[in-house]
Amino acid sequence: MAQVADVQLDPAVFGVKPNMAVLHQVVTAQLAAARSGTQSTKTRAEVRGGGKKPWRQKGTGRARQGSTRAPHWTGGGVTHAPKPRSYKQKTPKKMVQLALRSALSDRAADSKVVVLEAWDFGDTPNTKAAKAILNDLHLEGKVLVVVTPDDHTASLSFRNLTDVHVLVAGELNAYDVLCSDFVLFTRASLPGGGGATATAEPATVEVDEAGEGS
Repeated sequence: MAQVADVQLDPAVFGVKPNMAVLHQVVTAQLAAARSGTQSTKTRAEVRGGGKKPWRQKGTGRARQGSTRAPHWTGGGVTHAPKPRSYKQKTPKKMVQLALRSALSDRAADSKVVVLEAWDFGDTPNTKAAKAILNDLHLEGKVLVVVTPDDHTASLSFRNLTDVHVLVAGELNAYDVLCSDFVLFTRASLPGGGGATATAEPATVEVDEAGEGS
């Protein structure tokens, strides 16, 4: 079904020492940005009713009250009520890039990066063929499949598989890499270029055209 590419991974992308502090900050910022921030409760000024004084000021033997919509009343407003807000954190572009390189280098160091020469799905999506590729490569657990914008058929073939997440190369990020056990590229979607030379061993698995591992 597919043939694994014999490439050397770019050491500038896959051979750096992971920066754990930057990884933590970037992933935290990414998760924070994903929050909707739509929570909203009413203050005592926004709760309906309570305009009338519940009882007279003196002579009842009870504590004086001015409104039944005060925070200590049932049905009253909320003190320091949460309001809609944005949780986005400003993260420098260089930190985001370093975090991605750190995550990819961590996966490459554990031989969890696989590079295919190209997809061979033709013009028709084929989920069965996509599953066969993962089985032939012995990719177990969560797999991140990185495609190019033109790999529409491959995206449709992989998207229905359990524990497979498909990303376009331009959307590749540290969080999704860290959440995956394996990262599957093609030569076209590989960061740093498929022809880069390096001293590290290529993170590949040999598979022939019939889809059988060697």
